[in-house]
Amino acid sequence: MKLPLHSTRLRRVARQHFGWRSLRPGQLSAMRALMKRRDALVVLPTGAGKSAVYQVPATLLAGPTVVVSPLLALQQDQIIALNERGDPRLRAVRVSSAETPGQQAAALEDLRTGRARFLFITPEQLNRPDRLAEVKALRPALVAVDEAHCISAWGHDFRPDYLALGHLIRGIGRPPVVALTATASPPVRDDIVDRLGLSDPRTVVSGLDRPNLFLEVGHCPTEDYRWRRLLALLDAEERPGVIYVATRRAAEELAGQLTTAGHPAAHYHGGMAAGARERLHGDFLADRVPIMVATSAFGMGIDKPNIRWVAHVALPDSPDSYLQEIGRAGRDGRPARALLLWRAEDVGIQRYFTGGGPDETDLRDLAALLRDGPATKAELRERSGLSARKLGQLLALLEQVGAAATRAGNRLASPRYAPEPADAARTALAEAERQQAVQRSRTDMMRAFAEHGGCRGQTLLAYFGEHMKKVCGHCDNCHAGNSTADDGSSGPFPVHSTVRHAEWGSGMVLGYEDDRMTVLFDDVGYKTLSVPVVSEQGLLAREAG
Repeated sequence: MKLPLHSTRLRRVARQHFGWRSLRPGQLSAMRALMKRRDALVVLPTGAGKSAVYQVPATLLAGPTVVVSPLLALQQDQIIALNERGDPRLRAVRVSSAETPGQQAAALEDLRTGRARFLFITPEQLNRPDRLAEVKALRPALVAVDEAHCISAWGHDFRPDYLALGHLIRGIGRPPVVALTATASPPVRDDIVDRLGLSDPRTVVSGLDRPNLFLEVGHCPTEDYRWRRLLALLDAEERPGVIYVATRRAAEELAGQLTTAGHPAAHYHGGMAAGARERLHGDFLADRVPIMVATSAFGMGIDKPNIRWVAHVALPDSPDSYLQEIGRAGRDGRPARALLLWRAEDVGIQRYFTGGGPDETDLRDLAALLRDGPATKAELRERSGLSARKLGQLLALLEQVGAAATRAGNRLASPRYAPEPADAARTALAEAERQQAVQRSRTDMMRAFAEHGGCRGQTLLAYFGEHMKKVCGHCDNCHAGNSTADDGSSGPFPVHSTVRHAEWGSGMVLGYEDDRMTVLFDDVGYKTLSVPVVSEQGLLAREAG
């Protein structure tokens, strides 16, 4: 069969410039879309070649490629990897707070003259009107948004500065956009598409199953039992490893407890000074820290191939967070372990974190401020007294209900036909409550995963909209002989079909296990339903499309 022209050229570039003998079908599909100036959303696990999706087409497109990434350390790793190839067509530069004004000017000049092909930049830099104008003048051919889940309120590493990216990309001429992430459930994918303004994107979701990663869950009736199970892991496994906990205090206390018990450990959380966090990142990468006890703040940008295990000593808030965090183990392809040690009390901690919505008065006052005329985020923070993170979250809600919009110069204002501030606040509060309901359902799904007696790989992938016809063979339940294959055809509705419930509204069927089915509803999130009850009582109806 004759390959399409774009496929042939892409394979040739991958071989000649990168030394890759082949491209995976998912990679090639997304690359071909970009060559046709079509947007793409790519969900591939770390180590599966997400960066190649934009790097290979970039060498064929007329103009530089802008790579938006949230962490300087992550950018630096990618820049080094490109520049070490010694190929002028792959040269990368960066414009960030880490460079002097002279270095920034030199980087932009290299891009203008064609001596560099890739510009790595943070959303904060693009938010500057002068910098946006400079990037627009480069006439970029492609924009790659790395760690794209950061733009989603459902994402596990939400970054308020990502919220303006859709507007900023339009501000530099709206070239094709490829959004890249390692894990994104259906709500996160929808949010990425909406917030970035992707137009009919080619969506690639593939390879989320990690056969070399052994999934194991232990229910712990007491804290002492959980402690002893953790020590058993540490006594049995090689280093390095990561232990995830729910709170900053737990990170500090457990690291001290482990060190006292003869297992030297360091702790990491978002409340630490930036310099301290950076040093810990470096020490862990250099194998100077054998055990890192951390909150979910740790891990993005940690491309370390030899992590032998990841342990959770608290129930994660969602399968999104869980898959992202365990995915840091075994990137070298060797066997690795993912051990979840949970207690029923963990659910209450997650409920506490997701409880309490935004204040209606704050929403109303912010909506009123936006009516006073365009203002920068810095000006809005000063006038409102809100923190940067809280302001970003409230602005996202107001934008969703038509009470906030980004203007020229990245200034924010009220749209022409915006609702009155009081009405906007009420509607935004209702949207926040809907989001809370979905988040609670995500925690429910995490607990269901922990309690599940069948194949954990099937359960986890069903949450992300992937159907595994065979059992995974690399979880505790499979090894115990408790898993059974499911071809997904035994249910009353096809997998990924759209259904409607009289109370919960529209939803998508994600999968079946035994006599249960999982449906993701737009308004209330994930629900696990009894298939016999659904069939007997007609609880769901098939929707067209």
